[in-house]
Amino acid sequence: MDNKIKVIAYYLPQYHPFKENDEWWGKGFTEWTNVGKAKPLFKDHYQPKIPADLGYYDLRYAPIREQQAELAREAGIEGFMYWHYWFGNGKQLMADIFDEVLASGKPDFPFCLGWANHSWFAKNWNIDGTHGKDKLLIEQCYLGESDYRRHYEYCLKAFKDKRYIKINGAPFFLIFQPDNLPIEFISLWQKWAKEDGFKNGIYFVATADMSKIYNNIADIDKYKKRLFSAIVVPRLSSPMRYAPNKAKRFLLKINKTLKYITKKPVNCIKYEQAIKYFVTSQECREDSIPVIIPNFDHSPRSGYGAQILDKVSPELFKKHLTKIFDIVKNKNNKIVMLRSWNEWGEGNYIEPDIVFGKSYINILKSTLDKYNTELDKIMSK
Repeated sequence: MDNKIKVIAYYLPQYHPFKENDEWWGKGFTEWTNVGKAKPLFKDHYQPKIPADLGYYDLRYAPIREQQAELAREAGIEGFMYWHYWFGNGKQLMADIFDEVLASGKPDFPFCLGWANHSWFAKNWNIDGTHGKDKLLIEQCYLGESDYRRHYEYCLKAFKDKRYIKINGAPFFLIFQPDNLPIEFISLWQKWAKEDGFKNGIYFVATADMSKIYNNIADIDKYKKRLFSAIVVPRLSSPMRYAPNKAKRFLLKINKTLKYITKKPVNCIKYEQAIKYFVTSQECREDSIPVIIPNFDHSPRSGYGAQILDKVSPELFKKHLTKIFDIVKNKNNKIVMLRSWNEWGEGNYIEPDIVFGKSYINILKSTLDKYNTELDKIMSK
């Protein structure tokens, strides 16, 4: 890694039919199914969100993946972090897209993996936004050393690829639910990686559990004790957790009741308010990786139970970027995560849509260039 700010974007390898989704949701189901049928839930609610340049794409089509990489280059993005689903005993979902990227060598664009190590449930959202009993679809299992080795061998093929993103020679590997990970997992993978020539092992990154965070402060040190190299704290949470004190939380509780009456989603907050809490003093730590959140709207999946960032705009996105880059420019490893490149079902993406076009891509690029040009000048002195 050089001295420039590096943005790594979360990438969802869905958007194509596969057997399990056919069984669970009906033949041909993809994320686009929910995206396309979304409806506005209140005045000026931007739904449905309609893709522009790439359309309702199918990721099995290689030229689409090339076009995504080209758009990401236009945005100044360093690489994609492909979500990776390993449930134990070799069981994976949606691995075919990444396997094709790996086998074909295309697109020639940097990447890394993030293990989404959680069980899948069919969420039961009631029409009023309340949440019923979920149905387990597939369980995340941790089956011991032989399965950890099998998992490692699968990922090793990616780690050895010249495109794989590394920090000081160590492959970048994010864990979505680190609190559930058996304690011996990391030490075993580190041992095997060093035996395979990665002298600095693997750069394990933990995602802090936001449900256990009070007043927006994460217990970063507990992850360091578990041998993680760095931590991301995605401060995308309910408005109740944004509130910095008891008085404001009480007011939000009243507001929550009013939203039930007015039929506005209970977890709807203006983006301009939310971005104040996306970055804290914790992001100044060398081992804390900030997270860019351009937008979020879960309503295609959960209706009135959705978390929604309302009144998003490219201008506010630039304000959010500036706050993050002002912190990161003073660090040694200037890594930033972008959540997300293409989570359309969560309204969390920067791919072009018919309302904003390439605005988010262009603003990310221009803001990155501004900061990286300044960093180049400092380095050349």
